[in-house]
Amino acid sequence: MQVSGDQFASASALFGNDLSTLPDFPAEIRAPAGTLAGISSFQVRFSSEDIHTPGDDVDVLVAMNPAALKVSLPLVRANGIILVNTAGFSAKNLRLADYDTNPLDDSSLDRYQVFKVDLVELTKSALKEFTDLSAREAERAKNMFALGMVFWLFHRPLEHTIEWISAYFNRPGREKFIEPNIAALKSGYVYAEATELFATSYEVKPAPLRPGTYRNINGNSGLVMGLIAASKKSGLPLFFAGYPITPASQILHELSQYRHCRVRTVQCEDEIAAMGATIGAAYGGSLSVTASSGPGIALKQEALSLAISMELPLVVCNVQRGGPSTGLPTKTEQSDLFQAICGRHGESPLPVLATSRPGDCFDVAFMAARIAIKYMTPVIVLSDGYLGNGTEPWRIPEADELDAIPVKFHTEVEGFEAFRRDPETLARPWALPGTPGLEHRVGGLEKADGSGNVSYDPINHEVMTHHRADKVARVATEIPPTEVHGPDEGDVLILGWGGTYGSIRAAAERLSAAGHTVSRAHIRWLNPLPSDLEDILKRFKRVLLPELNLGQLSTFLRSRYLVDVQSLNKMQGKPFTSGEIEDAVRNLL
Repeated sequence: MQVSGDQFASASALFGNDLSTLPDFPAEIRAPAGTLAGISSFQVRFSSEDIHTPGDDVDVLVAMNPAALKVSLPLVRANGIILVNTAGFSAKNLRLADYDTNPLDDSSLDRYQVFKVDLVELTKSALKEFTDLSAREAERAKNMFALGMVFWLFHRPLEHTIEWISAYFNRPGREKFIEPNIAALKSGYVYAEATELFATSYEVKPAPLRPGTYRNINGNSGLVMGLIAASKKSGLPLFFAGYPITPASQILHELSQYRHCRVRTVQCEDEIAAMGATIGAAYGGSLSVTASSGPGIALKQEALSLAISMELPLVVCNVQRGGPSTGLPTKTEQSDLFQAICGRHGESPLPVLATSRPGDCFDVAFMAARIAIKYMTPVIVLSDGYLGNGTEPWRIPEADELDAIPVKFHTEVEGFEAFRRDPETLARPWALPGTPGLEHRVGGLEKADGSGNVSYDPINHEVMTHHRADKVARVATEIPPTEVHGPDEGDVLILGWGGTYGSIRAAAERLSAAGHTVSRAHIRWLNPLPSDLEDILKRFKRVLLPELNLGQLSTFLRSRYLVDVQSLNKMQGKPFTSGEIEDAVRNLL
């Protein structure tokens, strides 16, 4: 279902629709078939207008078995379309889904438009000329048959998916599946058209997007593109060291395909080794990056403290997932904010940014690299599973639209001190190893202010601690004024960070359209916080902060600004719906 959903989303993006997607799948490689826990789903919302979320409910559901129907049915609107694969409703599958009776035979689905189709037999019939396929292999093409039917229902073009099938199966031993899958896709389209199964079809016209070249992008790809762009603008080679972990592994996989762009990737034996390699590459003069999720970030933290002590520029991307421990590997959460800001021993400050949309991941990754180089500091980027896997149309920026990233390696021998600071940024010199006359010490032991020699002097330690903190605090000068959408002061402000952006925006716009006075703001910078944030918060009687955690940012804001920030928390491995936020605001009004 992930492939089918992704292809429908890609076809819609190429058609020119605005869209938002929500992939949802279990952690197991082969989850128990037919069980409620093993459901893999892909929710797509597409429109001729600007949209911001995958939607709170759905108009069309394709259910391949009883478990899929039971899990997804609460999302279907009254009179919505349900396309059911009757072949999947065996007695065994009904038992696995905890159905006492077959819902296709009783009145439980009367409030919906139900279309019963035996996708297995129809697919086998469509592929009977492919005699080299086993019955099982032919049956596996049923998703393409169903996709073809949905393509007809919404007037989606087939060409892009046909090209994708041809490329995907163009591998040794897999070529025989190219033509059968194309045939299944076309047969599903023709079946829906010829049988007049659906009473009508729907045409969703292109959205009025800003002129430019677009691609359908997920958040992980956005991070990859942003890092490569930063490498190009800085003139530095990009080095990435990582260890596979859901949902961040795609970053390593994609970057490994860009060797022609001066990208070097290393899959290390563990998370600690990956962090060590990242530090080494930064010391050697690369734009150095690593990525992981919460459990992996925990393992990296001691070495990340070393990078803070050495004051080296590097970027750490955390695609957050449900925790603690192994937790919910494929589900989203925002519960690593405390870890990002406070998760290291000692006073170990660093800048922390959060992405808000899949396309925004590009901008945040680019900015993180620029800040790391300018201020000679590690930077953490917080994404999450919802953003990392979800997609939206992204306008590819022109090179001249991106900020310059100036890089200056220190080369002057006279007066060189490894920790003499730039008076504006407090950054120390970036002196590459092997540069004649610039030999210096680096490491985890405290350094003397200026010279960089090892120092145990207590006053010096306090001075250096303040230098490291003040350097991060000065990053606040890079933060633009916080945008408040709606009145600048009033009754309610909905404040957000990270992947809650779309749900907050949709809820606020609906409330405003209903005549309520509601404002919203979304912050990208979590450390340091925007300098105008305190003033904004104190201009509103109530501040509501939705978070996919138990109130981590609200705890920070309440303690720093003494503002009664009210938390709206959700810990279900799923993003907020706009309706949940709207209901919470109505309770405050």
